[in-house]
Amino acid sequence: MTPERRPERSLKGLGVSPGIAIGPAYVRASGTAEVPTYTIAARAVEPEIARLDAAVERAKRQIGRLRIKARGMRGAAGEELAHLLDAYGQMLGESRLLRGARARIEQGRINAEAAVEAEIVDIGRAFAQMKDPYLAARLEDIRGIGNRLVRNLTRAPVKPFSAVPRGAIIVADMITPAGAAQMDPARVMGCAATVGGAEGHTAIMARALGLPAVLGVAGLLDHATSGTVTIVDGDSGRVILDPAPATLAAYERRREERLRDVHRLARLRGLPAATRDGTEIRLEANVELPLEMDAVRAAGAAGVGLLRTEFMFMNRDDLPGEDEQAREITRVVAAMDGRPVTVRTLDIGADKLAAVLTDGLAGGGPSALGLRGIRLSLKKRETLETQFRAILRASAHGPVRILLPMVTTPSEVRKAREILERVAQGIRRRRGGVPEKLPPVGAMIEVPGAALAADALAKVCDFFAVGSNDLTMYTLAADRANETVAHLFDPLHPAVLRLMQFASEAAVRAGIPVSICGEIAGDPRFAALLVGLGFRELSMAAANLPRVKQRIRAMDALAARHRALLIMDQVDAVRIAMLLDDFNALQE
Repeated sequence: MTPERRPERSLKGLGVSPGIAIGPAYVRASGTAEVPTYTIAARAVEPEIARLDAAVERAKRQIGRLRIKARGMRGAAGEELAHLLDAYGQMLGESRLLRGARARIEQGRINAEAAVEAEIVDIGRAFAQMKDPYLAARLEDIRGIGNRLVRNLTRAPVKPFSAVPRGAIIVADMITPAGAAQMDPARVMGCAATVGGAEGHTAIMARALGLPAVLGVAGLLDHATSGTVTIVDGDSGRVILDPAPATLAAYERRREERLRDVHRLARLRGLPAATRDGTEIRLEANVELPLEMDAVRAAGAAGVGLLRTEFMFMNRDDLPGEDEQAREITRVVAAMDGRPVTVRTLDIGADKLAAVLTDGLAGGGPSALGLRGIRLSLKKRETLETQFRAILRASAHGPVRILLPMVTTPSEVRKAREILERVAQGIRRRRGGVPEKLPPVGAMIEVPGAALAADALAKVCDFFAVGSNDLTMYTLAADRANETVAHLFDPLHPAVLRLMQFASEAAVRAGIPVSICGEIAGDPRFAALLVGLGFRELSMAAANLPRVKQRIRAMDALAARHRALLIMDQVDAVRIAMLLDDFNALQE
């Protein structure tokens, strides 16, 4: 008798690294040991803290060995691992995790393992209230170093990925970034895990290695067993266990089609992003971390339209100095080899809280309507001055623009310009090297007030960058991270489109460039509408650039303009979507 085939199970998660992988599952339980909890005597407090300190020192040695491994890895994966290890090294210093664990041992008289575990849970609760994907990813890093400490304290063995059968899919409840770095793309086809998000180091490592990955798959280990035929769909964020023959055949066809599609789109790299009637569009890349530059160059980006600088300020209890910031920004500028880089000044505040910056500010706690972006930078002028000095130093290696986030009034731009000029004068007096013509300074248009006052802002700005994500959120009072109102988040809402149009037309009247860098810039569906509204610079994730270029090369800019004007006469988002999709179908 043949064994009965198990039914197909399809599980939903977050597609964090694109592609399709098919193979047998290699199920690995968490590397975290069971954590015992017990009370210690008062005389045992100091020895218990010493035991924790010994585990920290052992973790430092382990990270040292991983640094050697990182130096031997080529390309973005090695850079990402090195970046992660720097963050781990900082967390093994005087971090909140270790301070809290020591306090729990002293005050609660509990063992070190339980103290570390309890502190991770407490930090997790604080992060959960912020509902920010970037902070959620940083929690993943804290859990990673916490789990390493627990393993060291319990002496639990680490299970390496070296024993993974060739062609397997790694399935786990959690894959640490250091574990992801051990995945050999020649052996591992893809991976899936119960926890994790798109902004975490595990996801970034998977993308750097080119491994399809889906994280945040609830109930994954309840169904998966080693050897189970598994499909990881990193495009749609789906994991399929025991696929039916028809499903398996369909995914095998999709995988082959996708490979052909990738090769076909790669041929567009050297071709201009120009419409059929000759309108040139600059396609640029959004960059979160310097390690993404390999992908940016491979996509043929005309520049970096948005370099987020927040990565330098996270996972630490101090502020990055001028040298560190200059070094990281210069990595991006130099990698673009003469193509422009737009550096956004610090956008921490609201959900992206950095306590070291907001401590001591009355009412400076996390709030979407409080101190964030340029508001916080103007309050913390020393931090802004340090960032300006770093950007000016990086500008010696290639063209740079400075982008100010969360601008609402011209006075904020004028104050920032005054600070920039003073900083430049100080550098010239001390050591020189700053050009007479300072980098262009622009404003993010991401709140309705800025869009409605775009004519006034254009008089003090050298360029605009429309941030469609925040502009949509603030216009519709809908947070897409809040599941109860996420359905209201619609960039095709007439009010959102009118604000985009106000900003674009104000820039055209003032003769300054205007770009758009929200998620709609990277979606080919919206390309014709954006071109029709007058945007000539689109900035997006590097992976989206080839498909947007393909759509632009297939469209007629004049026809897109006519369709955009027709769309702007509409009052219903459903009608707008229909007109846009019909136009796209005609242009294909």
